[in-house]
Amino acid sequence: MTESSAYPAAAGSALAGIVQQRCPRCRRGPLFTHSALNLAHFTEMPAHCPVCNLAYEPEPGFYWGAMYISFGFSTGMMLVIGFLVYHLLGDPDTWVYITAVAVMAVLMTPFSLRYSRTLMLYLFGGVDYNPRYAAGS
Repeated sequence: MTESSAYPAAAGSALAGIVQQRCPRCRRGPLFTHSALNLAHFTEMPAHCPVCNLAYEPEPGFYWGAMYISFGFSTGMMLVIGFLVYHLLGDPDTWVYITAVAVMAVLMTPFSLRYSRTLMLYLFGGVDYNPRYAAGS
């Protein structure tokens, strides 16, 4: 297996690349080294894309901005969980809301972190898709 065939075909669109957490330039290389379910290593990213060699951290401290995206995810999740608890459980005591939101926030942390970093790189990384890299050239 050659280096370029070791990775899946390029994601068809930027949205597919974001959902699959792939490199924004070639949309083939993975952004993370381990599964989101690997709680010891879910934050680890390679320094460069293994397919096109794009630096995944355009500048030092780049991913600090992902905190704002993650905050948006957390706020949206809190609103959805609160709405569901209210309508499914008939407006229970406050501790039920707090417990439900806290449990979901902890469970969703790996996914929130990863997708906030992915969106940060796609939206503010200054890199556009290049089909030349997607072909493995």
